[in-house]
Amino acid sequence: MSALAAPPVLSDAELRDLDAAIERALEAGDESAAGLELLGYGEISCVVAWRAGDDRVACKRLPVFAEAATLERYQASFTEYLERLAAGGVTPVASGLQVLPRGHGAAAVYCVQPRLAGDALVSRALRGLEEDAALALFDRLLDAIEGVTSATVGLDGQLSNWALVRGELRYLDVTTPMLRDGDGGERMPVGVFLASLPWALRGIVRRWMLRPILDKYYDPRGVVLDLLGNLHKERLAHLLPAFLDRANARPGLAPALTQAEVDRYYAADARDWALLQRLRRLDRAWQRRVRRRTYPFLLPGAIER
Repeated sequence: MSALAAPPVLSDAELRDLDAAIERALEAGDESAAGLELLGYGEISCVVAWRAGDDRVACKRLPVFAEAATLERYQASFTEYLERLAAGGVTPVASGLQVLPRGHGAAAVYCVQPRLAGDALVSRALRGLEEDAALALFDRLLDAIEGVTSATVGLDGQLSNWALVRGELRYLDVTTPMLRDGDGGERMPVGVFLASLPWALRGIVRRWMLRPILDKYYDPRGVVLDLLGNLHKERLAHLLPAFLDRANARPGLAPALTQAEVDRYYAADARDWALLQRLRRLDRAWQRRVRRRTYPFLLPGAIER
């Protein structure tokens, strides 16, 4: 097993200041109102830069945990996930959780990682590579995906979740610890992450949609299909034919992937996420304007796809 690097740590004062800035941004509905430097938006949450001593770090706030028992379960899953990734040959970026109690068992939780240069992201690095070099990097991604993905360990292999640090691959997206037990049940408390959905959708998604959404991340072929579809979003679709040939040369990814399958998959995925973001923006407007409540998530603007 690879040794996990120690993550950066915010002091208590730095953590409180960060949380206060996030709360000001949520209250205003605008991250610029709190002077936050956004490093990027995921489909659900955002990553901001903050100072830890003399260093700038990357911090992602998770949905607020309402109960200590749920937080303990999540922390255990998070720690095990890092270890299982490393054991499977995928080195995560140094990552740690920091907890700010809110009273009555509730807590705000932040994942803290080193701040990486923007051009360290594999999605950006590929734009400057000739096809042979791009294929060599894709081979490394395929090795990592096939090495770690299994019925009990999942992976979101999209290009923006990988970085090159001193030439070595590092995995970024560790805040959704995809671990399953022997019966196929999710080990992480999935309700915490459904909290970002409008209330009326949570039961529907949990009952009918969550399992098929997550299934692909536990199947190497599904992870690669998602990665290939992501080439469209990253404006790297010119690499798709060569990447398909490379992926289809691997017996573990059978049956063969086709460009038509990748295109259909991406179109459906983009449509679903666009709908979700529209629903979340409507929910934010309802919460803020009608119920006069603070909406607890910073939402991205229009995402180019």
